[in-house]
Amino acid sequence: MQHDDWNDTEERVSKSEIKRNLLALQKLAERLLELSPGQWEQLNFDRKMMEALHESQRVKGHNAMRRHIRRLGKLLREEDSERIAALFNSIDSRHEEEVRRFHRLEQLRDRLMQGGADAMTELLRLCPNADRQRIQQFVRAGKRELEQEKPPAAQRKLFKYLKELPIK
Repeated sequence: MQHDDWNDTEERVSKSEIKRNLLALQKLAERLLELSPGQWEQLNFDRKMMEALHESQRVKGHNAMRRHIRRLGKLLREEDSERIAALFNSIDSRHEEEVRRFHRLEQLRDRLMQGGADAMTELLRLCPNADRQRIQQFVRAGKRELEQEKPPAAQRKLFKYLKELPIK
């Protein structure tokens, strides 16, 4: 009889593991609340989950929201949480890529402002259809602003122009 008890404990999940899973689902629920209702629709949740998500827009108090997040976590047990987690991983990776692109453009702008011919050559290699004359106008205006200690309006315009270019 002791042998049967041993097999039962092997198959059981510990309370700590259950709690960790519930907390992970609650974190996932919090992230879901950051999405727009249109994005919720794309996730193809069941009716109960969709109603609970829409109800979250009406919840006002802090404690009420905590209770509601716990409820969403419980409802997520019935959903494909791995698919949702994968969606958030892809959103996060897209965001990280956009941040990296933003930093590369900032560095390129700074090198252009320092008068680097190498930076212009690199830019034209990355994007051959970039308007060289327009970029040089922004750079000259930006240097004048720096000399006159004015706000960096031309640098902002240069950055905005670089963002519009199809540079990866």
